[in-house]
Amino acid sequence: MTAPRIDALQYANWSGKVFRQMRAGGVDAVHATITYHENFRETVLGIEAWNRRFAEHADLIFQGFTADDIALAQSTGRTAIFFGSQNPSCIEDDIGLVEVLHRLGLRFMQLTYNNQSLLATGCYEAEDTGLTRMGREVVAEMNRVGMVVDMSHSGERSTLDAIEHSTRPIAITHANPASWHPTLRNKSDRVLEALAQSGGMLGFSLYPHHLKGGGDCTLPEFCEMVARTAERMGIERVGIGSDLCQDQPDSVVDWMRVGRWTRKADFGEGSADIPGFPPMPGWFRDNRDFDNIARGLRATGMSGAEVAAVLGGNWARFFAESFGAARAGQREAAQ
Repeated sequence: MTAPRIDALQYANWSGKVFRQMRAGGVDAVHATITYHENFRETVLGIEAWNRRFAEHADLIFQGFTADDIALAQSTGRTAIFFGSQNPSCIEDDIGLVEVLHRLGLRFMQLTYNNQSLLATGCYEAEDTGLTRMGREVVAEMNRVGMVVDMSHSGERSTLDAIEHSTRPIAITHANPASWHPTLRNKSDRVLEALAQSGGMLGFSLYPHHLKGGGDCTLPEFCEMVARTAERMGIERVGIGSDLCQDQPDSVVDWMRVGRWTRKADFGEGSADIPGFPPMPGWFRDNRDFDNIARGLRATGMSGAEVAAVLGGNWARFFAESFGAARAGQREAAQ
């Protein structure tokens, strides 16, 4: 069986068209955002909606629960969908809901989405106080049940705290090095070094606000950045987390960035002059374009095995390490 192709973050306007494009692009597994600011009950309603999609498009997609489902996806010609949350709103203020949501299939949860949460500080806050008391307890509970701690939208101190406190490697599923493109959402060399040393994973983002030059970023520029970062972090510590928001209406940005916490527009990463979704680079419009990334990575001098690792093999290993109940020495074994 060939190495899997895995995207560690998408938030598309889900449809049969998108699922067919996943198959056309050979994408075997996707970490799909199912909730941002929704509370527990609203998140469950979102899972209900996904159950209907799984029934309607059973020939294209199914819900993934363990890393073994990646092989099942490959053998049946389908895409395994793994659920994730981009904010801890879904657990409200109840640590017991971590296990409940894990049983429903949630495999990733960000501790913050740009703002201060009950658990940690987001990357847009002026002061980052690190993990809160509840944050430390929730990280321990996520470690116990097998839910990945995702710090993609978190501040630097909070991210470093999570790396240090977590007994299992964490992930930054969708971000790029700030040294390549300095934006609040991209990560410092200090964070990337700590992430790599702890056995964690970085997913490179294709979202234009995270790219040097935005939608005008070229394929060689992106792939050269990936190659150089892989040299620093280790080829086994990097993958793709495209942050693809395909076919979403611009109004969705309000929910992503404004939620319920403010009445004002907060477009952060880019400019208030461009409130909607920015145009994607021409070489990555949707799931059918992963072959372009593979071609670009090979052009940097990466071997076929290295390209396969970045495009999915590394995430497959990380999923296998992360989705089950915690074992003693989990981090040590990953290092």
